[in-house]
Amino acid sequence: MEKSKNTTLIVLAFFSIYVIWGSTYLLNKIAVSELPPFMLAAIRFISAGSLIFVLCKIMGISTKISKRQLLNTTLAGFLFLSFGNGVVVWALRFVDSGFAALQISAQPLVVLLLMRILQNKKIQPMSIVGVVLGIIGIYLLVGQKEIVSQENAVWGMIMIFLCMLSWAYCSLFVAKADLPANYFVNTGYQMFLGGVILLLGSLLFGEQWSMPGDWSPKVQGAMLLLIVFGSIVAFTSFNYLLKSVSPEKVATSTYVNPIIALVLGWYFLEEQITLQSMIAAGILLTGVYFINTKKKMLLFSRFQNKGASALDTESNGKPQGFKE
Repeated sequence: MEKSKNTTLIVLAFFSIYVIWGSTYLLNKIAVSELPPFMLAAIRFISAGSLIFVLCKIMGISTKISKRQLLNTTLAGFLFLSFGNGVVVWALRFVDSGFAALQISAQPLVVLLLMRILQNKKIQPMSIVGVVLGIIGIYLLVGQKEIVSQENAVWGMIMIFLCMLSWAYCSLFVAKADLPANYFVNTGYQMFLGGVILLLGSLLFGEQWSMPGDWSPKVQGAMLLLIVFGSIVAFTSFNYLLKSVSPEKVATSTYVNPIIALVLGWYFLEEQITLQSMIAAGILLTGVYFINTKKKMLLFSRFQNKGASALDTESNGKPQGFKE
């Protein structure tokens, strides 16, 4: 029963980081059209973190943490949210939401390389196939339009790439760091502290703040969805998955997010989805399968020792797709 419950939670958590996070590109694009980027992100995360602490109080969940955990959640909040998300929101002023999502789709490749460099993990064939398919799919999508179409687009792409590195590194850090055991509390601290850092950054850059009553209805709605679903639900799911499955599996969300972003762009902004887009989407999702699957490829199984599988998750808990 416990195993079935955990499986259900993992499936729901993946749905959150796949679908809900895929929608945040559109929501951020809508909100940043009127609001300064760091102000937007600061309000989003401080509000979400505060709501989480209120819910913890109501449910009787202790929010006490050690000094070490406070330091780690502050670092994670900065890498994931202050820099990793806040700067992406800034970049959305110069690149469209679909392209931002596509660029960030390279994150699983970065995670694999960082695990190789920092943890001396050997990349296995199944993961390599998945990454290659993902890159091909991204290339097909990006190749349909002019990449640099407006002023400062190059700077936007560079900063998004740095944000991607920040997320990839922090994904590995969080997987092993001493953090609050309760995923809700862990998310609350990362959200609130990351939001405070963004608030300081907004003041430092002299952004012009405004009250929610001055925002248009569409921006108010986008902010509400970002706070409740994009922050509380999806980020709690993200932290849960980082402790429950391997980091490169969690990173596969960046393959699916662009598909969601493209569909929402087509539905709400009347953006065209071409046949090439659908083909690329299929290739991207196939890449997700190859990174996630525990089944061996017949082609590579001949090179494995009899009775052993270097492609499956090892019994000692090492991430799938790697071995020492």
